[in-house]
Amino acid sequence: MITLPRIPLAHLPTPVHPLPRLSAELGGPRLWIKRDDLTGLAFGGNKTRKLEFLLAEAQAHGARTLITRGAIQSNHCRQTAAAAANQGFECILVLTGNPPKTAIGNTLLDQLLGAEIIWTEGEDPEETLTNTFDAAWSDGRRPYLIPYGGSNPIGAASYTAAMGEFMEQDTPVDRIVFATSSGGTQAGLLVGAQIHRFSGQITGISVDPSAGEIVPTITSLATETAELLGLPETFSEGQVDVNDSYLGEGYAVMGKPEKEALEMFARLEGLFLDPVYTGRAAAGMIDLIHSGEISSKERVLFWHTGGTPALFAYAEELSLTNPTTS
Repeated sequence: MITLPRIPLAHLPTPVHPLPRLSAELGGPRLWIKRDDLTGLAFGGNKTRKLEFLLAEAQAHGARTLITRGAIQSNHCRQTAAAAANQGFECILVLTGNPPKTAIGNTLLDQLLGAEIIWTEGEDPEETLTNTFDAAWSDGRRPYLIPYGGSNPIGAASYTAAMGEFMEQDTPVDRIVFATSSGGTQAGLLVGAQIHRFSGQITGISVDPSAGEIVPTITSLATETAELLGLPETFSEGQVDVNDSYLGEGYAVMGKPEKEALEMFARLEGLFLDPVYTGRAAAGMIDLIHSGEISSKERVLFWHTGGTPALFAYAEELSLTNPTTS
């Protein structure tokens, strides 16, 4: 297998530990959590793993400016800005929408990290991104374009390595559950499962795209990642397990299931999820347990992909439900 260059940015390995109180509350299965919210860079998250590989390529190409795009509370953009600051790059973020009156959550952190923010303000995000890149190139800023979510074969390869890290932690499970959106994390885990002989199920809970949209993307990305690593693996859509039953009211809209999942993890295990990604994935996992689709006899790992700074952007919605006081 080909080894790709990487820049150490994350605190690895991230811990794995059981969730006994949550397991008891749900009546089984036995649950564990993989803490990629603790990767360490600017409040952590799964994108830090991807950026280790992406920044190594940026350096190899002589880049001086990192450019990427995301939503207003993008965890990927926050970690990209932090990685840029850590390694001495300039950073330009293209964020969807209009500038808020007050920067909160990830947007506040983007500003503290010194990122230049371009707001799309109703324009097509990809067109704005292209125009931003072209302008930076014309200005001699030597830009390097990081794809949405860091999800290309180089970024996905980080989760091939992450699967190896998890297997070395010797926590046998029957299923891994996590939030899936741009597809890089799931593609990398699929390739890593082949390499490291993980025989369990890899279940992505979609937070935004339908399964019909994202499954072909993940399939192609997994095959391209394997090819990048010099592996003879090809993947079919039948190997990609994406559940899109929990899209709720849309991307970044926190509904009752997400809120209940956030409160359950916090009050039973002292763990924080985020409203957009891990909250939705956890809500899906909890429902699959209640419905019996995830058997009470299974051993399940919830892979926490981070995103907790976004909690502070949802303070008003989260304050609607308060714990009982005596």
